[in-house]
Order: sequence, then C-alpha cells, then structure tokens
Amino acid sequence: LPAPPQIFHGRKTELRDVIDILTQYTPARIAILGPGGMGKTALATAALHHPEVIKKYTERHFISCHATATCQDLISVLADHLGVERGRHLARRIARFLKYAPPTLLVLDNFETPWEANETRSEVEEFLSTMTAAAHVALLITMRGAERPAKVKWTRPFLLPLRPLEDAAARQMFIAIADDRHEQSLVTQVLKLTGNLPLAVSLIASVVSHEGCEKTLSRWHAEKTRLLSDGYDKGSSLEISLMVSLTSSRMTPEAQELLNLLSILPDGLSQAEVLHSKLPISNVLAAKSTLIQTSLAYVDLGKTLSVLPPIREYVRGVYPPSPALKAALRQHY
Repeated sequence: LPAPPQIFHGRKTELRDVIDILTQYTPARIAILGPGGMGKTALATAALHHPEVIKKYTERHFISCHATATCQDLISVLADHLGVERGRHLARRIARFLKYAPPTLLVLDNFETPWEANETRSEVEEFLSTMTAAAHVALLITMRGAERPAKVKWTRPFLLPLRPLEDAAARQMFIAIADDRHEQSLVTQVLKLTGNLPLAVSLIASVVSHEGCEKTLSRWHAEKTRLLSDGYDKGSSLEISLMVSLTSSRMTPEAQELLNLLSILPDGLSQAEVLHSKLPISNVLAAKSTLIQTSLAYVDLGKTLSVLPPIREYVRGVYPPSPALKAALRQHY
C-alpha cells in the first residue's frame, strides 16, 4: 500500500464522509471525483490507512489504473495485484476470487484512464459491476471529472466533487512545505496564483522554500505555469497534470473553444452570457456541460462558469482564443 499522506490539510469533512460510508454501509461504493491535482488520491490513501477502515477490512488493496488503457489492461493489472493467475475467463475468476475473500476494500486510483474512452467504457463498467457483486467487497475509485461510471449502485449520499481548499487550509499546506518565515502579504499573493488547487499549492510552496516569495512571484510573471512543471509526471508537474485533462477523449472541439475563451475571463461567464452572447461556438451548452463533466470548469455559487487560475493561465498561454472568439466577445461587451 502507498504510505498515508504526511501533508494533508482541509479535507477533514470529506475524509469523515468517506470513512463513514466505508464503515457503516454494506456494500460501500464510493467515487472521489474532481479536477486533476485536487487531492483525490491523497484523500483515498488517508481513508485506506484510517484505523476504523483497517478494523473493518481484512484485505485492503490500492491499484493504480494510470497505465490501463483498456478493460483487458485493467483486468490483467487487478489479477496480478490480487494474485489471480492469468489465463482464460480471467474476469470471471477475479470475481470468484473476491466472492470467497474476507472483507475487502479495493481502491482503484485514476479510474478515468480505462473508463473514459467511449469504445471501452461499457466493457469497463460491466467488469466493475461484476467485480463488486459481492457485498463484502467495498469499492473506492478516484476519477478526474464529475461523472460516475454506470452499472454500479453508488452509495448515497454521493460525495460531491472535490473543490479547492479553503484559504486557511491552503496556507497550512504552504507552511508545512515552505515554513512560516515568509511575509504574510507575500504568501497571500503567492497562494492567490494557485486558486487553492492542492497540487499547485504544493509545487509553488516547494519553489518558495528555496527561492523565497519575491523571486517566486517574479518568476511566475515570466514563466507562468512552467514554474510549476519541472516534474516528470502528473503528480509533480502542473502542466502534465493539466494536459491529461485537456487531451481527454471526453473533450470536444467546442468545449476546447469555450475553455480557450474562459482563459481570458477571470470573472467567468454568467449563465445569461453563455446563452445570449452569440459566441461563434456551436452547441455552447453541450460545450459547457463537457467542461463541467471533465472538471476543467465549474459553476460557482453565483452561477457563473469559471476556471481555476492555474488552469486559466496554462490554457491562455497554450490555447489562446481565436480572433473570431475575441471579436464576438468585444461585440458582446
């Protein structure tokens, strides 16, 4: 099992919700949803190591689905992890293995990888349903986006997709990495760049820890999200994490156009503006729905379609809106 997260702030309520479902419901079926970099894996890992969960489940398994592009990949990885010998009818034999196993918790991390392709989605959902037929097998998945796979009876109440950290929690996380020796007003400026996205907070705090706030702010103005992208994977590079979402098979050209437009609008677009601004985007409501489903955009309390600052900065630099979109926006305003 991966080690429990040592720096883990601002998810007390969500962690309690996950633990309550895992320990009080049979069968337990949970999907932790949200954008990339929002701390889904950290939350799942924290729950996996909680004493109440350990007490209930004799077997606990954490399986990364990051490299499982197809349903067959998923079946093979799961079989290897559980110790089920490969061969014919492997999915059926995994289900039989789980049927006679003691109380078991399966955590499937990055489940969007095998699930999101339209051509394999139904097969993956069918396998997930078969695998969790036994009531004593609890399922916890993490997925980018705001959709849950079909064919599984997810435990209610559903967990809401994870949102950015509260300001106090983001500051706690920053201090845990960068120490509490920096001028508070500068820390506030630095944290504002992150939108309280946990991955961005962690990465920028690491930069501040050896460069200080002032130099970090100067570098951000010159480098933008490249400053947070020296890592080699989506857990250590903001740009790699964002590209995973932007290249999702769920994205459409229309959704990309709308996202490009939102990247130059810090205040977002109201529902009325989405409907009546005469943007040259075909089926703009479907585009909006796609951005919400992939968690690249969200609707805030004021019912405004918005994008988190790190996503906005990256998209604006790599996919600026077309001249036609800009012209339509100028005409509207």
